[in-house]
Amino acid sequence: MTDAAVSPPVRRLSDWDAAKLESLASEYGTPLYVLDLERVRENYRRVDAAFPDADILYAVKANALGAVLTALHDEGAGLECASAGEARRALEAGASGTHVHYTAVNPPARDLDWIVEAWSDQPGLTVTAGSEDTISRLADRGYDGRLCLRVNPGIGAGHHEKVQTGAAAKFGVPAERAIEILEDATGRGFDVVGIHAHVGSGVSRDQLEAHREFVARMGDLARDVSDAVGTLEFVDVGGGFGVPYREDEEPLDLESVADATRAALGEVDARLTIEPGRYFVADAGVLLTEVNTVKQARETTVTGVDAGMTTLLRPAMYDAYHPIRNLQADAGTVANGDGAADLDSSDVRSIDGSGRETIPQTVAGPICESGDLFCSDRDLPASERGDVLAIGNAGAYGYEMASHYNSRPRPASVVVDGDAVRLSRRRETVDDITRLEREDRTK
Repeated sequence: MTDAAVSPPVRRLSDWDAAKLESLASEYGTPLYVLDLERVRENYRRVDAAFPDADILYAVKANALGAVLTALHDEGAGLECASAGEARRALEAGASGTHVHYTAVNPPARDLDWIVEAWSDQPGLTVTAGSEDTISRLADRGYDGRLCLRVNPGIGAGHHEKVQTGAAAKFGVPAERAIEILEDATGRGFDVVGIHAHVGSGVSRDQLEAHREFVARMGDLARDVSDAVGTLEFVDVGGGFGVPYREDEEPLDLESVADATRAALGEVDARLTIEPGRYFVADAGVLLTEVNTVKQARETTVTGVDAGMTTLLRPAMYDAYHPIRNLQADAGTVANGDGAADLDSSDVRSIDGSGRETIPQTVAGPICESGDLFCSDRDLPASERGDVLAIGNAGAYGYEMASHYNSRPRPASVVVDGDAVRLSRRRETVDDITRLEREDRTK
């Protein structure tokens, strides 16, 4: 067990044992997700140490693997779920309803049906509603339990415009209408316990001022709501703590973030709640993929691999950067956006144990889309067919966003826990994809 005080605030791709990763690729095949559970625990402990006075919920959407949910719940985290499916997985991982928050965004009817049924057995479950319609739909189903209202404070931040939720009209009710809506909910018999908002995903160091302003607005609202409808149990300011994907980026100073969050929130007669997701799992995971094609194009070398946008969508979806390492070419070399960074700061050409030259490469997957790229013209040791590339910071929003596009099966996942390694999710086959078409369609 690693203490949070000595656990490094970020795990770089160069910190992974190349020989171990190669052996996993050889044993389980590629593409392959690898997740280090002890690193997940270390990340949780770091947040817990910085926010000792807060309730910590894990945003399940970042990585819903059962082993992750169990590990974090055992550490003391609650589980924040964006769908009925995630809520079911949370309960199956051992959490009770008192440790589960269901955050509904335009929830389908079948989601609400399942949640209300689960609530009948788990009355401690909390439902966060982001519209008056959702509250009415819950009431129609007989739900009058723990209700949290998601509000829109009008300020967002995050690594991409598509994940800046705090100001997006889709999320929450306008903050200025919160009291009116909560007074009505109280009158209808709901147990109003909190207010919630989330500024966005992947908040970086240079966006912390926006985060502080967001939290300050939530503190002001909490005081007004308490005066109008009674004391709240908690004020949930979401998560969004960013992690450094690029090798030259520094990690967040969590203690400073925690201090600034408490100062911005101010005095409220309610408990602070946070919902990190990415922070716990991003640097705990890598994606392994095998080189199958090397092609000299007009202006670049295309390195074709067996993983693609159906395996890891973030580069295609958000133009996101992920570090890439050729495990065979040099166990101590990691490519970054400006060239190749090495462990002893020497010229990469002189330390490459294989004698390979570093050249610009476009790493491309097998999907029939021009956007199916992991990087463009990035300096990497020259790739050869059969090499295994490791793609770093793949523990968050990797497998969760995988798809069957082009009828490609989703990859396998293994969990590393100390010296133990286990297959946590088998590799899919084409038969798995077509199974639903072959089953009896009359049911």
